[in-house]
Amino acid sequence: MKELYEKMVNEAMAAQRADVETVKRKRGQEFVIEDTKAYVDAANKMKPIGEQSEAVFRLHVDSINAHYEILKGLTKTVRPEDDPFVEHYQTPVILEILYDEDEKFKKSMEVFIDAIGKAEALIGRESVRRYGGFYGPTCVVDFALIPGSTSNVVNRILKETDIPVEHKRAILAAKSWGMNTSYGIGDVFANEVENGATVADAVKKEVEMVKYIYDSPVEAQAKLMDLVGHTSFDVRKYMSEYRNRMRGAVKEAVYGGVHYGNIVTVPAYCVGDIAHHIAQSTFNMCKDDVVMAVIEATTEVMESTLRNAIDKFKNEYQLLSLATGSTACAVEYILELDGFNAPMIVDLLTKRFHNFVQLYPTRSAAAELHNHDFMDMIYRGWRHLDMARRMVNGAGTELTPKVAGFDVDLKPISENEVLMNPQRYAYPGCAISVRFSALMRLADYPCLLTSEPVTATMMTNVIALHKDKPGAPARVCKECGAACLVDFRHQWCQWKEAV
Repeated sequence: MKELYEKMVNEAMAAQRADVETVKRKRGQEFVIEDTKAYVDAANKMKPIGEQSEAVFRLHVDSINAHYEILKGLTKTVRPEDDPFVEHYQTPVILEILYDEDEKFKKSMEVFIDAIGKAEALIGRESVRRYGGFYGPTCVVDFALIPGSTSNVVNRILKETDIPVEHKRAILAAKSWGMNTSYGIGDVFANEVENGATVADAVKKEVEMVKYIYDSPVEAQAKLMDLVGHTSFDVRKYMSEYRNRMRGAVKEAVYGGVHYGNIVTVPAYCVGDIAHHIAQSTFNMCKDDVVMAVIEATTEVMESTLRNAIDKFKNEYQLLSLATGSTACAVEYILELDGFNAPMIVDLLTKRFHNFVQLYPTRSAAAELHNHDFMDMIYRGWRHLDMARRMVNGAGTELTPKVAGFDVDLKPISENEVLMNPQRYAYPGCAISVRFSALMRLADYPCLLTSEPVTATMMTNVIALHKDKPGAPARVCKECGAACLVDFRHQWCQWKEAV
């Protein structure tokens, strides 16, 4: 298995390095689609070995190539306001291909859509709760089943829907790592209420919107983009061309026994690096030397930690756990260098969230989702670091946290010249919040810290080993930072009840 583990690390780090090195080279400059070629090249080197499914890898690699080539043909660049949506055009198309290929699945979806119409009370309650900030900071497009997420509501409806369980799991996956449109639960409701509609009428409009994204996902996504003023490229042409390019890979996966839940997710979560992670917004953010250094040092921690553990891994899941756990430790460690820690930041961002709700009642459904991701990450890192500090005690030995029993190498942080010299980036005598302030910028955009390209690449490797089992959503307790440290909301989660 060592060959597999080494391959997984190599492929994941190639994706991460493609992003980080491109951003480092182009930060502060103008973004063009061709800037993402390094990531495409890294993806094209991904190959299945042993028992891994070729069909799963084809979904991943073909989607990246299709996404890149289509965008390159439609536009020279993507403006920052449009870049968050580039990974939302794939799942709608894939769903419609599945409707065409499998009448039984299409029938199940029709039954589910009918069930949405009967779930007015549930959808109304959840929309009201999101609107009022009942759950605290949440992630509306969460990859698990946390309170306030669309997948949480979808799961509740699916539990009461009489369709085959594997179809239920596919539908659930399509609104987790799969991104069936950009819509997040409660958005129509909030805007309708603020525009003067009655609560009852607003709920009816919300129900119709949720039905729409499953009944006509491609059309729904196009109209959503019209509403937000998307101008970078013709999204309808994109989805039409994407359908043509991906039909073969989808059909191969269908007839090759790949679970529909994987077919709707794998092509979506891998494309975000093209015009989103490598994009104008990232080039702008990383003009700041300290922000860039945080991303670089965290990447070094992850790679060093993974490579040190290759001979010790016992299963493929440990790699993903260590990859994400090591970066959590790295970011928390950087935070602690300025005298902050996760409990302080979770408290701060949770209090800020409730003020934000009052200031902006029609805030985007996604507004706080990356803050939520960031809090989850540092809370996880804090728990590992806290235990490591206790074990060091007064011995003065090197701080080496453990994740899943593996050592995390924090030396790349202490060896990073920028991070270790904050006095160069503020008034030298008072530069005690430089690293913290950089992390607060990254709290709105932690994608290269968590890290999404690494997670996507490793998940494809894992799914390729278990093609007949849905890889999403994550059927585990996420130990959300806000829920563990501030808010009482565990009873509204659905991770143990996932269909």
